Amino acid sequence: MGLIVIWSILVSFALYGGVTCLQNDVTLGHGLGAELQQVRSPMFSEHISAMRRSAAQNCPCTDPSLCDTIKTTRSKEIFLFSVSPNNWQDYDWDHITTITMFGYYDPKLMCFAHSKGVRVVDLGGFGADLLTNDTARMEWVMSKVEFAIINHLDGINLDIEFALTKEEAPLLTSFVQMTTEVFKQSIPYSQVTFDVAWSPDCIDLRCYDHKAIADTVDFVFVMSYDEQSQIFGDCIAKANSPYEQTAQGVEAFLKLGIPAKKLVLGVPWYGYNYKCLTVSETDVCTIPEVPFRGVNCSDAAGNQKSFVNVMKLLVLNSTTGRKWNATYKAPYFDYKNSETGEAYQVWYDDTQSLQLRYDYAKKMGLYGVGPWNADLLDYGNDPIGRNQTDAMWAAMATFLNP
Repeated sequence: MGLIVIWSILVSFALYGGVTCLQNDVTLGHGLGAELQQVRSPMFSEHISAMRRSAAQNCPCTDPSLCDTIKTTRSKEIFLFSVSPNNWQDYDWDHITTITMFGYYDPKLMCFAHSKGVRVVDLGGFGADLLTNDTARMEWVMSKVEFAIINHLDGINLDIEFALTKEEAPLLTSFVQMTTEVFKQSIPYSQVTFDVAWSPDCIDLRCYDHKAIADTVDFVFVMSYDEQSQIFGDCIAKANSPYEQTAQGVEAFLKLGIPAKKLVLGVPWYGYNYKCLTVSETDVCTIPEVPFRGVNCSDAAGNQKSFVNVMKLLVLNSTTGRKWNATYKAPYFDYKNSETGEAYQVWYDDTQSLQLRYDYAKKMGLYGVGPWNADLLDYGNDPIGRNQTDAMWAAMATFLNP
């Protein structure tokens, strides 16, 4: 009998068969009190134990102990998203602490990561409609727990970016609370994290209760990139992660009462390529208006470029060479399309700009740092590209230094 079926039976009995839910669980939202009550039931625990025993017997690692959940807690965090199964062997495994497999699962990665003491977690994405559907919500959580147990994972990273009003925010908070408790109850030592925008101030209409969510999960990953998703001033090309704007966002989280040790600073290993309508004498690139969530101008006017491709553009196409913007503390360059003669401007981050952000995270006492994403560097055979890749990893590793 599957985990979802077991839980459905227990919850149905709790809701309609006379079981009384704990008072503090009722505040979590419709149905959640009953659902959490059953997570604590002996029948549910027995079923989870049986599933874990079965999973242990099907360990794909040469050493069966490598299928155990990572139990150690680090004082600092290097949090990765891996989106390709082709590059992970070349990551800097001496410094990684958690890796999220984004869109794939590779048992070899799991075994290797565990041999290095690195947590491996699943990605948890869902739509807003899930928040008001008791059955779908239950099935989603239990499917994620079952997947984690069967595949010997250490938890889940919750990644959602849909709009939500302040009035709707408690629905999300309740769901995160339920997900966290189910994972912690089902997989001891498991880790639950949540991705947030660069600021808690309703960015892109995401009006979440960030303090309540941070209180619930192990830590939040602050996505300090795509900060031009809504451009309220002049419609011009700007840095992906302006230094002062990034700092203002982090400090806004701290002002909510979220401890610094619950914040991981996410940084971009990519940039934006903008087609310029005009380029001023002071090198300001005006861009077309592309609306996003009620704002007329956004970074959607550009297209994302991986760090490796930005470096190739810089060498092969740039008309200005690398330039530095002291206000944003970020590099950029101009180039022209060789066929059309159209002007473009590329904003990106490299070791110089990223080092400033890693140093800031350390100065503020944040728990960790991490890039989006680990597969945007050059893992090929080009010596220059590999040196650039090594430098990017080395810059991030400095966060772990005393």
